[in-house]
Amino acid sequence: AVVSTQSTGIAEILMGKNTMMTKAIRAHLPNNPSLEKILPFIKGNVGLVFSKEDPVLVRDKLLENKVAAPARAGAIAPVDVIVEAQNTGMGPEKTNFFQALNISTKIAKGAIEIVSNVHLIHVGDKVGASEATLLQMLNVKPLSYGLIVENIYDNGAVFSPEILDITDEQLLAKFQQGISNVAAVSLNIGYCTQASIPHSIINGFKNVVAVAVEAEIDFPQADGIKAYLADPSAFAVAAAPAAGGAAQETKEEEVKEESEEEESDDDMGFSLFD
Repeated sequence: AVVSTQSTGIAEILMGKNTMMTKAIRAHLPNNPSLEKILPFIKGNVGLVFSKEDPVLVRDKLLENKVAAPARAGAIAPVDVIVEAQNTGMGPEKTNFFQALNISTKIAKGAIEIVSNVHLIHVGDKVGASEATLLQMLNVKPLSYGLIVENIYDNGAVFSPEILDITDEQLLAKFQQGISNVAAVSLNIGYCTQASIPHSIINGFKNVVAVAVEAEIDFPQADGIKAYLADPSAFAVAAAPAAGGAAQETKEEEVKEESEEEESDDDMGFSLFD
């Protein structure tokens, strides 16, 4: 059967017998041999989703489409089930049922009231008949059923849906890390690559400057470094006026604020010394 998703036009879901789906895929192999990559995943309770839209959009729509369902006796609970404190609306004759489940209750306005939240079922536990009956009596549907995306086939490749969550920033960071690793290995073994050439040039320039300083050889690119090594204090003096100007400006602002406060006191007709 073919079932449309909630958003018409986004995708179509095909559910059927695995043998029939496998047979249909094999029939298309002469025209598209890459479809053979899907065959190992046609097992268990699976279906196929066909779409031309963005895989991220289709995946999100499939996960949003869930149906609330009651807990069934004997099923394994995929989530914790907590019954909240409430007035159940049930008569006092059913008090023994709650006592059997160790649920504290009281009678309020002729009905059974649960006095506190109860952790009825833990995740991974098998749902008992009493727990399932209680949830049914309270009209609580704690579970939900929906589709789970297992694998994605796109342009001849099959990959995990987690790949869709990788952002451009993560890809760029991984790429930069890879380039850094290549550059480090290339520099270590002395083998030039595009990643290591900029570092090799910088390291070579440092060596040239070191030789020029030691041998007193002049060339324009080394003049600034040689001047700094000859008189570091000159650079410190050059940087001092900028810092001093900022300090002077701050001091002038403080003096201005103090004068404004004094003028305000005079306007009131008294001073701090009156």
